[in-house]
Amino acid sequence: VRVLHLKENIVSLAQLLASTSHGGFPVVCRPKPDHAEVFQGTIKSLELCMLLENEHIFEPETSDESFSSSHPLSYEKITVEKLPNLSRLTMLLNRYATDLRYQQLFINLEPYINRSAMSVQAHFSLQSTYVIFHTLGLRHLTVVDSQNRVVGVITRKDLMPFPLEEKLRLQLAPE
Repeated sequence: VRVLHLKENIVSLAQLLASTSHGGFPVVCRPKPDHAEVFQGTIKSLELCMLLENEHIFEPETSDESFSSSHPLSYEKITVEKLPNLSRLTMLLNRYATDLRYQQLFINLEPYINRSAMSVQAHFSLQSTYVIFHTLGLRHLTVVDSQNRVVGVITRKDLMPFPLEEKLRLQLAPE
């Protein structure tokens, strides 16, 4: 599972977005140094791309207390249905991934994550998961263990065969 952290390195983020076609990512944090990383919420790839177009929000790595976006972008500025300029973004991702300056810069994702994103436990019913997807029109759903650690992501594509299997089972069941 590809997860992001509340403080994410610009180079790593650019490489991830350039190399995957995922629609979104779970965001995790470590509540205390000796604790495991736990699920905090999700962020869409489109939102990440819009954030990367705003270099003024990049910050050098600092201690947790002082790392914060003093001027976070508005929700309207990062929420888009599609990328306004794909060639510009490709160029930016390439520059971020190869320019050494960006290895020391980070972005604070905390103001931008969806903290109300749904998640399901690892042993949750597949049928109930399908109902949640269908009812809420979800694209992806984070799977967590009993300690709220991310163990997987279910996408709409993962559940596509489910209705076919269900229909076949009902048709083949003896009357």
